[in-house]
Amino acid sequence: MMILRFSPSSPFVRKVRIAVSLLGFDNDVRMERADTTDPNDSLRKTNPLGKIPVLIVEDGSAVYDSRVILDYLDERAGGGKIVPRHGKERLAALRLQALCDGILDASILAVYEGRFRKPEMHEPKWLELQAGKVSRALATLEAAPPALDSMPNVGQIALACALGYRDFRFGGSWRAEHPRLVGWLDRFAAQVPAFATTKPSG
Repeated sequence: MMILRFSPSSPFVRKVRIAVSLLGFDNDVRMERADTTDPNDSLRKTNPLGKIPVLIVEDGSAVYDSRVILDYLDERAGGGKIVPRHGKERLAALRLQALCDGILDASILAVYEGRFRKPEMHEPKWLELQAGKVSRALATLEAAPPALDSMPNVGQIALACALGYRDFRFGGSWRAEHPRLVGWLDRFAAQVPAFATTKPSG
């Protein structure tokens, strides 16, 4: 039995949970909550960075971060399922994942600015920098939404989680100016039941 250290609000955990479902590992993974702010949480012993998600496999070794976990799960499932093996398809999936993980990174940094710094200490230029990353990435994706494979690849999973996180933490403010991405996410949600069952909370 594998163990996934998680938080229900993490979009990176959501990526892994969706992959677990798509690849048929639901009965092979036990969920165990982690507190990244607690120095006594054993998370820091399995991942020195103290970040989630962490997947602990049967021999006790830890796999992190989400991109590495998705690659590990794909190989465990036989390979070539959610991570294309070769050529342009592989590059496109990995590049899309990198872009969407960047949206998540910038979004989370903006959330942390509001959570951990007093309002009078907020840095507008820092928030503008993060917002610019998100707006440019979403504009690029809106101009040419990616395909949606019958088995979504890692990039498509990451995009769904990025858009879902913008709904969760930013009130869906992205939707009005990105109708093609709204349609894309609706198709993803209809095709992948795990998108609904992994809806973030907290």
